[in-house]
Amino acid sequence: MAEFNTSADCDTSAANTTSNCSQSVCIDALRVYDSCGDKDCLNDLKVYFTESDQAIIDTAVSVRIKEADVISVLTDMEPVPFHKGFYSVDMTFFFSITLDVFRAPGTNPVQVEGLSIFNKKVILFGSEGSVKVFSSKYTVDDLDIQNSLNKNLPMASVQVAKPIALSAKLCDCVSLVNPPCRIPDRICQCFGGEFITSASRCVFVTIGMFSIVQIERNVQILIPSYDFCIPEKECTNSSDNPCEVFSRLDFPTDEFFPPNVGESCGDSSGNCGCSKSQGNCD
Repeated sequence: MAEFNTSADCDTSAANTTSNCSQSVCIDALRVYDSCGDKDCLNDLKVYFTESDQAIIDTAVSVRIKEADVISVLTDMEPVPFHKGFYSVDMTFFFSITLDVFRAPGTNPVQVEGLSIFNKKVILFGSEGSVKVFSSKYTVDDLDIQNSLNKNLPMASVQVAKPIALSAKLCDCVSLVNPPCRIPDRICQCFGGEFITSASRCVFVTIGMFSIVQIERNVQILIPSYDFCIPEKECTNSSDNPCEVFSRLDFPTDEFFPPNVGESCGDSSGNCGCSKSQGNCD
């Protein structure tokens, strides 16, 4: 383990944070023990509708997917039997699907919103912990019972980018299709009612999803510390005059003059390499 200089004559001012002078402190933080990233093409996900929206789908001649978004992700983590330190993370993704529904050729579409569900499981390493954890943190509506006992299990977290809406198709329903899990009440409330499974017409969508799953655990880490972060910038009050606020905005030149193909800047290294004044790129 690296040793830190903790001498008394060490200057730990903000101006010297780039020097080798520091002192060691212990912090409690979440450490990522394992993680994985996925690029999933979710093909033919059934879309569930409320009764009013399903009535529109039943009279449709075609549909077009407009947008997809993640409402919530429910996670459940269990230890893997005979494989110490590993955990299976079961995830249930709830997607909000916005569709343009055409009820006759050449007519304007009607916009409806439905729900799609996707289940996924990964196995990650989360290490072991056999101690019991007690916390004095105050809990609202818990009669201030501060010394509550918790199992020393790691925590799973899921990060999801906005899904990419790829395609949608309209089909005849040949049988009753039930959701793969119980839909939580709070999600039903987002759509204004219960979802129905009996219909004459069904919609299936394909979306692309990027996600990162990681397992974290609270650990104590020794890190170098220079000083407390004391703000050096003085807070300024915002003006109540809207014209004065507007006068401080820069003119949006790029909005009126979009760059050409050869003038597009920004690569993986963060360097543009383009000179707009010269009109060429290195």
